[in-house]
Amino acid sequence: MPLIFYFFIFTLGLAVGSFLNCIIYRLEKNETFLSGRSYCPYCRHILSWADLIPLLSFLILRGKCRYCQKPISWQYPLVEISTALIFLLIFNFQFSIFKEFSIFQFSNLIYYFIISGFLIVIFVYDLKYYIIPDKVIYPAIVLTLILNFKFLIFNEFLNFKFLILSAIGAALFFLLIVLISRGKWMGIGDIKLAFLMGLFLGFPNILVALFLAFFIGAIMGLGLIILGKKGLKSEVPFGPFLVSGTFIALFWGQRIIEWYLSLIT
Repeated sequence: MPLIFYFFIFTLGLAVGSFLNCIIYRLEKNETFLSGRSYCPYCRHILSWADLIPLLSFLILRGKCRYCQKPISWQYPLVEISTALIFLLIFNFQFSIFKEFSIFQFSNLIYYFIISGFLIVIFVYDLKYYIIPDKVIYPAIVLTLILNFKFLIFNEFLNFKFLILSAIGAALFFLLIVLISRGKWMGIGDIKLAFLMGLFLGFPNILVALFLAFFIGAIMGLGLIILGKKGLKSEVPFGPFLVSGTFIALFWGQRIIEWYLSLIT
C-alpha cells in the first residue's frame, strides 16, 4: 500500500484518539460529549482550535495549558498515539487478509476501528476509575452484535454461532469466578467485557486473549507488589489486561496458537 494511506490512517487514529479522550473525561463528569466546547479542566477556559490539534498541540504547548500553565495530563497524547498505532495495525491486518479492496473489507475495517475505540475507552476508564461504565460496554455489545449480522447476510451462520458461543462461554467463566470469590477477584463489569471479547474475537482467539490477560495481569501484579506499589489485598483493575489480551489476540492470536501447537506436537 502507498505510504499516503498509512499516513491518512495514522492521522485518523490521532483524531479519533482525541475524541476518545473527550469521551473519557466527560463520561466521568457526567457531561455529554456530543455538544459543547472543550475546556481546560483547571481554569475552565474554552480551548481554541490551535489547542486541540492531536499530539501537535501537546508538543507545541510543551504539555501545559496555554492560559493557566497547568500541566496537561500525559493521558491525552498517549491515548492519541495508541489509537493511531492500533488503527495502523488494524489497517495492515485487514490488507494482509484481503489483497484487493472490497465493500466487505471496508466494512470490516470500520467495524474494527469502532470496536477498538470502545475498548480503548474501557482500558483507560477502568485504569483510572476502577470501573467499566455501562454507558460504554452495553452500546459496544449491541453494536458488535448488529455488525456481526453480516455473517448471516453472507450465509455464514457457523461463524456467527461460534461468536455467540465464545461470548457466552467467556462470560460464564468470569461469572463463575465472581460467584466463587463473591466479587473479590472480579467484578460484574469483567463479565460484560468478557462477553464483548467473545463476540469480537470468536474461537479460538478468545482463549488466547483470556490466557494473555491473566498472564500479563499476574506479571504486572507481582511487579507492583515487589515495587511496593500494591499489597496482596490491593484492588487492581482487570479491564486493562483484558483489553490488552484482546488486541494481542486480534493481531497475533493465530500465530500464537500455531506456535503453541508446534510445541506440543
